[in-house]
Amino acid sequence: MDRGRRLHYGHFYAEIPLPSDDTRPLLLIHGNCQAEALRVLLDHPASPVRTVRMPPVHELAEDDLPYLYRLLGQTQLLVSQPIRSGYRGLPIGTGDLLPRVRAKREPVIVPVMRWPALQPAQVIVRTTVEEPVPVVPYHDIRTMARAAGTGVPTVNAAGVRAVRELGIDQLRERQARHGTLPVDDLFVAAGRDACQVLNHPGNPVLRGVAQRMVEALGESWEVPEPGRVLLDEVHAPLEQVVIDALDLTGTATTFWRVNGREIENEDVQAAQLAWYERHPGSAQAGLARHIDVRAALQA
Repeated sequence: MDRGRRLHYGHFYAEIPLPSDDTRPLLLIHGNCQAEALRVLLDHPASPVRTVRMPPVHELAEDDLPYLYRLLGQTQLLVSQPIRSGYRGLPIGTGDLLPRVRAKREPVIVPVMRWPALQPAQVIVRTTVEEPVPVVPYHDIRTMARAAGTGVPTVNAAGVRAVRELGIDQLRERQARHGTLPVDDLFVAAGRDACQVLNHPGNPVLRGVAQRMVEALGESWEVPEPGRVLLDEVHAPLEQVVIDALDLTGTATTFWRVNGREIENEDVQAAQLAWYERHPGSAQAGLARHIDVRAALQA
Protein backbone atom coordinates (compact mmCIF):
# COMPACT_ATOMS: atom_id res chain seq x y z
CA MET A 1 0.00 0.00 0.00
CA ASP A 2 1.15 3.52 -0.79
CA ARG A 3 2.93 5.05 2.21
CA GLY A 4 1.31 8.42 1.60
CA ARG A 5 -2.15 6.85 1.82
CA ARG A 6 -1.29 5.11 5.09
CA LEU A 7 -0.16 8.40 6.59
CA HIS A 8 -3.16 10.34 5.24
CA TYR A 9 -5.40 7.87 7.05
CA GLY A 10 -2.91 7.52 9.88
CA HIS A 11 -5.32 6.73 12.72
CA PHE A 12 -7.29 4.29 10.56
CA TYR A 13 -4.17 2.30 9.62
CA ALA A 14 -2.73 2.62 13.14
CA GLU A 15 0.30 4.47 11.78
CA ILE A 16 -0.58 7.23 14.25
CA PRO A 17 -1.97 6.12 17.64
CA LEU A 18 -5.18 7.67 18.90
CA PRO A 19 -4.45 10.13 21.75
CA SER A 20 -4.73 8.25 25.02
CA ASP A 21 -5.76 11.37 26.96
CA ASP A 22 -8.79 12.07 24.77
CA THR A 23 -11.71 10.40 26.52
CA ARG A 24 -14.48 11.72 24.29
CA PRO A 25 -16.58 9.01 22.62
CA LEU A 26 -15.22 7.93 19.26
CA LEU A 27 -17.53 8.70 16.34
CA LEU A 28 -17.07 6.97 13.00
CA ILE A 29 -18.68 8.54 9.92
CA HIS A 30 -19.02 5.99 7.12
CA GLY A 31 -19.80 6.86 3.52
CA ASN A 32 -18.53 8.81 0.52
CA CYS A 33 -16.81 12.19 0.24
CA GLN A 34 -19.82 13.81 1.89
CA ALA A 35 -19.15 11.74 5.01
CA GLU A 36 -15.59 13.05 5.22
CA ALA A 37 -16.79 16.65 4.90
CA LEU A 38 -19.19 16.06 7.78
CA ARG A 39 -16.37 14.55 9.82
CA VAL A 40 -14.22 17.64 9.25
CA LEU A 41 -16.99 19.79 10.74
CA LEU A 42 -16.91 17.71 13.94
CA ASP A 43 -13.11 17.53 14.11
CA HIS A 44 -12.76 20.35 16.63
CA PRO A 45 -11.25 20.50 20.15
CA ALA A 46 -14.59 21.68 21.55
CA SER A 47 -16.59 18.93 19.84
CA PRO A 48 -18.33 16.46 22.15
CA VAL A 49 -16.93 13.60 20.06
CA ARG A 50 -13.63 12.65 18.46
CA THR A 51 -13.39 11.36 14.94
CA VAL A 52 -11.07 9.38 12.70
CA ARG A 53 -10.46 10.06 9.03
CA MET A 54 -11.11 6.88 7.08
CA PRO A 55 -11.15 5.97 3.37
CA PRO A 56 -14.45 6.55 1.58
CA VAL A 57 -16.55 3.44 1.26
CA HIS A 58 -15.95 3.08 -2.50
CA GLU A 59 -12.17 2.90 -1.88
CA LEU A 60 -12.23 0.28 0.85
CA ALA A 61 -10.58 -3.01 -0.12
CA GLU A 62 -10.42 -6.43 1.48
CA ASP A 63 -6.99 -5.62 2.93
CA ASP A 64 -8.59 -2.71 4.81
CA LEU A 65 -11.04 -4.91 6.73
CA PRO A 66 -8.76 -5.73 9.71
CA TYR A 67 -8.13 -2.00 10.23
CA LEU A 68 -11.84 -1.23 9.90
CA TYR A 69 -12.78 -3.97 12.38
CA ARG A 70 -10.14 -2.77 14.86
CA LEU A 71 -11.52 0.75 14.66
CA LEU A 72 -15.13 -0.40 15.00
CA GLY A 73 -14.16 -2.16 18.21
CA GLN A 74 -13.31 1.26 19.67
CA THR A 75 -16.27 3.11 18.15
CA GLN A 76 -19.06 4.24 20.43
CA LEU A 77 -21.11 6.23 17.91
CA LEU A 78 -21.77 5.45 14.26
CA VAL A 79 -23.02 7.83 11.60
CA SER A 80 -23.47 6.27 8.18
CA GLN A 81 -24.95 6.87 4.83
CA PRO A 82 -27.31 4.03 3.84
CA ILE A 83 -24.89 1.54 2.32
CA ARG A 84 -26.24 -1.86 1.32
CA SER A 85 -24.86 -4.99 2.92
CA GLY A 86 -22.16 -6.66 0.88
CA TYR A 87 -21.39 -3.44 -0.98
CA ARG A 88 -18.80 -4.17 -3.71
CA GLY A 89 -18.64 -7.75 -2.43
CA LEU A 90 -17.36 -6.69 0.99
CA PRO A 91 -19.03 -6.67 4.44
CA ILE A 92 -18.92 -2.87 4.65
CA GLY A 93 -22.60 -1.96 4.45
CA THR A 94 -24.25 -0.09 7.30
CA GLY A 95 -25.85 -3.28 8.61
CA ASP A 96 -22.56 -5.16 8.32
CA LEU A 97 -20.79 -2.67 10.56
CA LEU A 98 -23.35 -2.39 13.37
CA PRO A 99 -22.60 -5.70 15.16
CA ARG A 100 -18.94 -4.68 15.43
CA VAL A 101 -19.56 -1.29 17.05
CA ARG A 102 -18.64 -1.32 20.74
CA ALA A 103 -21.70 0.61 21.97
CA LYS A 104 -24.92 -0.98 20.76
CA ARG A 105 -26.66 2.28 19.97
CA GLU A 106 -28.80 2.98 16.95
CA PRO A 107 -26.73 4.66 14.27
CA VAL A 108 -27.55 8.07 12.86
CA ILE A 109 -28.26 7.71 9.14
CA VAL A 110 -27.71 10.60 6.75
CA PRO A 111 -28.83 10.37 3.13
CA VAL A 112 -26.63 10.37 0.08
CA MET A 113 -27.16 13.97 -0.99
CA ARG A 114 -27.74 15.15 -4.54
CA TRP A 115 -29.17 18.53 -5.49
CA PRO A 116 -29.90 19.09 -9.20
CA ALA A 117 -31.57 22.51 -8.93
CA LEU A 118 -28.48 24.63 -9.61
CA GLN A 119 -27.23 22.55 -12.55
CA PRO A 120 -30.50 21.07 -13.84
CA ALA A 121 -28.96 19.41 -16.91
CA GLN A 122 -26.12 17.82 -14.93
CA VAL A 123 -26.17 14.07 -14.23
CA ILE A 124 -23.85 11.30 -13.08
CA VAL A 125 -23.49 8.35 -15.45
CA ARG A 126 -21.85 5.10 -14.35
CA THR A 127 -20.35 3.33 -17.33
CA THR A 128 -18.23 0.27 -17.98
CA VAL A 129 -15.99 2.29 -20.29
CA GLU A 130 -12.41 2.15 -19.06
CA GLU A 131 -11.53 5.66 -20.24
CA PRO A 132 -13.07 8.17 -17.79
CA VAL A 133 -15.15 11.01 -19.14
CA PRO A 134 -12.73 13.92 -19.65
CA VAL A 135 -12.23 17.09 -17.57
CA VAL A 136 -14.98 16.52 -14.99
CA PRO A 137 -16.85 13.35 -13.94
CA TYR A 138 -20.24 14.88 -14.77
CA HIS A 139 -22.40 14.63 -17.87
CA ASP A 140 -24.83 17.15 -19.35
CA ILE A 141 -28.18 16.06 -20.78
CA ARG A 142 -27.79 18.57 -23.61
CA THR A 143 -24.31 17.38 -24.58
CA MET A 144 -25.43 13.74 -24.52
CA ALA A 145 -28.47 14.59 -26.66
CA ARG A 146 -26.23 16.36 -29.14
CA ALA A 147 -23.88 13.38 -29.27
CA ALA A 148 -26.79 10.98 -29.71
CA GLY A 149 -28.27 13.05 -32.53
CA THR A 150 -31.58 13.55 -30.74
CA GLY A 151 -33.44 16.74 -29.89
CA VAL A 152 -31.37 18.93 -27.57
CA PRO A 153 -33.55 20.27 -24.74
CA THR A 154 -33.47 23.98 -23.98
CA VAL A 155 -33.19 24.87 -20.32
CA ASN A 156 -35.96 27.30 -19.42
CA ALA A 157 -37.47 28.55 -16.16
CA ALA A 158 -40.23 25.93 -16.08
CA GLY A 159 -37.70 23.15 -16.65
CA VAL A 160 -35.39 24.46 -13.93
CA ARG A 161 -38.20 24.48 -11.40
CA ALA A 162 -39.39 21.03 -12.53
CA VAL A 163 -35.91 19.56 -12.01
CA ARG A 164 -35.74 21.18 -8.57
CA GLU A 165 -39.04 19.56 -7.60
CA LEU A 166 -37.83 16.24 -8.99
CA GLY A 167 -34.70 16.56 -6.84
CA ILE A 168 -36.73 17.37 -3.72
CA ASP A 169 -39.06 14.41 -4.33
CA GLN A 170 -36.13 12.02 -4.85
CA LEU A 171 -34.32 13.24 -1.76
CA ARG A 172 -37.43 12.95 0.40
CA GLU A 173 -38.06 9.45 -0.94
CA ARG A 174 -34.53 8.39 0.03
CA GLN A 175 -34.94 9.97 3.46
CA ALA A 176 -38.19 8.08 4.07
CA ARG A 177 -36.94 4.77 2.65
CA HIS A 178 -33.78 4.69 4.78
CA GLY A 179 -35.03 6.53 7.87
CA THR A 180 -32.41 9.26 7.58
CA LEU A 181 -32.08 12.71 9.03
CA PRO A 182 -34.07 15.23 6.97
CA VAL A 183 -31.89 17.48 4.83
CA ASP A 184 -34.08 18.62 1.91
CA ASP A 185 -35.06 21.87 3.62
CA LEU A 186 -31.40 22.78 4.07
CA PHE A 187 -30.85 22.68 0.32
CA VAL A 188 -33.88 24.85 -0.38
CA ALA A 189 -32.79 27.43 2.20
CA ALA A 190 -29.16 27.59 0.96
CA GLY A 191 -30.00 29.12 -2.44
CA ARG A 192 -26.99 29.37 -4.75
CA ASP A 193 -24.74 28.06 -1.95
CA ALA A 194 -26.60 24.74 -1.84
CA CYS A 195 -23.96 22.90 -3.87
CA GLN A 196 -20.88 23.22 -6.04
CA VAL A 197 -21.91 20.33 -8.27
CA LEU A 198 -24.74 17.82 -8.14
CA ASN A 199 -23.26 15.65 -5.38
CA HIS A 200 -21.09 18.17 -3.51
CA PRO A 201 -23.25 20.06 -1.00
CA GLY A 202 -22.19 23.56 -0.03
CA ASN A 203 -21.03 24.61 3.42
CA PRO A 204 -24.44 25.82 4.67
CA VAL A 205 -25.97 22.42 3.91
CA LEU A 206 -23.09 20.40 5.35
CA ARG A 207 -22.99 22.49 8.51
CA GLY A 208 -26.75 22.13 8.91
CA VAL A 209 -26.52 18.35 8.52
CA ALA A 210 -23.62 18.18 11.02
CA GLN A 211 -25.68 20.18 13.51
CA ARG A 212 -28.56 17.75 13.17
CA MET A 213 -26.16 14.85 13.63
CA VAL A 214 -24.95 16.36 16.91
CA GLU A 215 -28.51 16.84 18.11
CA ALA A 216 -29.48 13.31 17.07
CA LEU A 217 -26.61 12.03 19.21
CA GLY A 218 -28.12 13.85 22.19
CA GLU A 219 -25.50 16.58 22.37
CA SER A 220 -25.86 20.36 22.53
CA TRP A 221 -22.92 21.92 20.70
CA GLU A 222 -22.90 24.46 17.92
CA VAL A 223 -20.98 23.29 14.89
CA PRO A 224 -18.62 26.14 13.91
CA GLU A 225 -17.88 27.49 10.46
CA PRO A 226 -15.08 25.42 8.89
CA GLY A 227 -13.07 28.43 7.70
CA ARG A 228 -12.83 27.10 4.14
CA VAL A 229 -15.06 25.72 1.44
CA LEU A 230 -15.48 21.98 1.88
CA LEU A 231 -15.84 19.74 -1.19
CA ASP A 232 -14.10 22.48 -3.12
CA GLU A 233 -12.44 20.50 -5.92
CA VAL A 234 -15.05 21.08 -8.63
CA HIS A 235 -17.44 24.00 -9.19
CA ALA A 236 -19.89 23.94 -12.10
CA PRO A 237 -21.16 26.95 -14.07
CA LEU A 238 -24.32 28.64 -12.82
CA GLU A 239 -26.51 29.77 -15.71
CA GLN A 240 -28.56 32.96 -15.75
CA VAL A 241 -31.75 31.03 -16.49
CA VAL A 242 -31.28 29.16 -13.20
CA ILE A 243 -30.63 32.34 -11.24
CA ASP A 244 -33.79 33.91 -12.66
CA ALA A 245 -36.00 30.84 -12.30
CA LEU A 246 -35.07 30.27 -8.65
CA ASP A 247 -34.85 33.95 -7.66
CA LEU A 248 -31.19 33.64 -6.68
CA THR A 249 -28.71 36.45 -6.17
CA GLY A 250 -25.38 37.10 -7.88
CA THR A 251 -24.16 36.77 -11.43
CA ALA A 252 -23.99 33.84 -13.80
CA THR A 253 -20.77 31.96 -14.61
CA THR A 254 -19.70 30.27 -17.84
CA PHE A 255 -16.76 28.28 -16.56
CA TRP A 256 -15.95 25.28 -14.40
CA ARG A 257 -13.40 25.58 -11.62
CA VAL A 258 -11.43 22.37 -11.21
CA ASN A 259 -8.82 22.32 -8.45
CA GLY A 260 -8.60 26.11 -8.70
CA ARG A 261 -8.28 26.22 -12.51
CA GLU A 262 -10.99 27.86 -14.64
CA ILE A 263 -12.14 25.88 -17.69
CA GLU A 264 -14.76 27.30 -20.05
CA ASN A 265 -17.89 25.20 -20.32
CA GLU A 266 -17.64 25.05 -24.12
CA ASP A 267 -14.21 23.40 -23.76
CA VAL A 268 -15.68 20.79 -21.42
CA GLN A 269 -18.49 20.13 -23.89
CA ALA A 270 -16.06 19.73 -26.80
CA ALA A 271 -13.89 17.26 -24.86
CA GLN A 272 -16.89 15.22 -23.82
CA LEU A 273 -18.43 15.19 -27.30
CA ALA A 274 -15.17 13.68 -28.54
CA TRP A 275 -15.37 11.09 -25.74
CA TYR A 276 -18.91 10.10 -26.77
CA GLU A 277 -17.70 9.72 -30.35
CA ARG A 278 -14.93 7.38 -29.17
CA HIS A 279 -17.44 5.35 -27.17
CA PRO A 280 -20.56 4.78 -29.30
CA GLY A 281 -23.72 4.15 -27.34
CA SER A 282 -22.55 5.90 -24.17
CA ALA A 283 -24.62 9.02 -24.80
CA GLN A 284 -27.74 6.98 -25.58
CA ALA A 285 -27.26 4.90 -22.41
CA GLY A 286 -26.83 8.03 -20.30
CA LEU A 287 -30.00 9.57 -21.71
CA ALA A 288 -31.95 6.38 -21.03
CA ARG A 289 -30.66 6.26 -17.46
CA HIS A 290 -31.77 9.83 -16.81
CA ILE A 291 -34.96 9.97 -18.84
CA ASP A 292 -36.74 11.55 -15.84
CA VAL A 293 -34.34 14.50 -15.80
CA ARG A 294 -34.73 15.03 -19.53
CA ALA A 295 -38.51 14.93 -19.21
CA ALA A 296 -38.42 17.47 -16.36
CA LEU A 297 -36.17 19.79 -18.37
CA GLN A 298 -38.77 19.81 -21.12
CA ALA A 299 -41.64 20.61 -18.75
